[in-house]
Amino acid sequence: MSILVNKDTKIIVQGLTGKTGTFHTEQALQYYGTQMVGGVHPKKGGESWTSSLDADAKLPIFATVGEAKEATGADASVIYVPPAGAGAAIIEAIDAEVPFIVCITEGIPVADMVKVKRRLEKSNSRLLGPNCPGILTPEECKIGIMPGSIFKKGSVGVVSRSGTLTYEAVFQTSNAGLGQTTAVGIGGDPVKGTEFIDVLEMFLADDETKSIIMIGEIGGSAEEEAAQFLKDEAKKGRSKPMAGFIAGRTAPPGRTMGHAGAVISGGKGGAEDKIAAMEEAGIKVSPSPAKLGETLLEVLKG
Repeated sequence: MSILVNKDTKIIVQGLTGKTGTFHTEQALQYYGTQMVGGVHPKKGGESWTSSLDADAKLPIFATVGEAKEATGADASVIYVPPAGAGAAIIEAIDAEVPFIVCITEGIPVADMVKVKRRLEKSNSRLLGPNCPGILTPEECKIGIMPGSIFKKGSVGVVSRSGTLTYEAVFQTSNAGLGQTTAVGIGGDPVKGTEFIDVLEMFLADDETKSIIMIGEIGGSAEEEAAQFLKDEAKKGRSKPMAGFIAGRTAPPGRTMGHAGAVISGGKGGAEDKIAAMEEAGIKVSPSPAKLGETLLEVLKG
């Protein structure tokens, strides 16, 4: 069982005809035939989109997400809509009852995401992101902007708040000969859909995932909550070998580092607290992102 996406996942693209949507859709189509089945643009319904890399790769464009889902049987949507309209695009996908929505867009106003979160809570949809690199199951399905070339089918589940460090963990585990089951970038915004705990729950339940890498960063309390969740699950006899890393260890308090969610305030969200919580939960924390593969191998060798 693959986490969330596999070779059968059918994906529609909201914001397909823009530069970003076009580029990443072409990349996805070239990644083991990821099933991109259509695009959505309110003013271009009835037209079609053709890949510049392959003239045979054509996708129908629909005026609404509802029409696209009905016509294609899509079970996922990926959003490349600019920040001002991305919140509304997520809500449109929720209202169309798309089961899995991945929003790549960075810089969505927090007020828009609060509205999205409220709508999400009353729905059966799952949102990954926003401001995330997406999700990739090696040799099966790529949704988002992760570079497929560094992936290798294997046994490690990767979950990360940082885009670039997701790629680092993937690269390291491929080089170590371990490979990945699925890599999930949850994004660094303070208000988002899927959290660490949601993904860890799936990795713990997945027989193919033999070990896990979790990458956090300063700000918020998601890492501490995930550590508590892992401790509670371990008491029930559910645990897997884990390595981890916290980005932003040298950041000064009160300074936002990269992500909107990565700010230390009120004495909470510091790197040392997160590292301590993760170590207490049995995660071996790597001294640097470049040693994630090595650290996990050490854990696996006991």
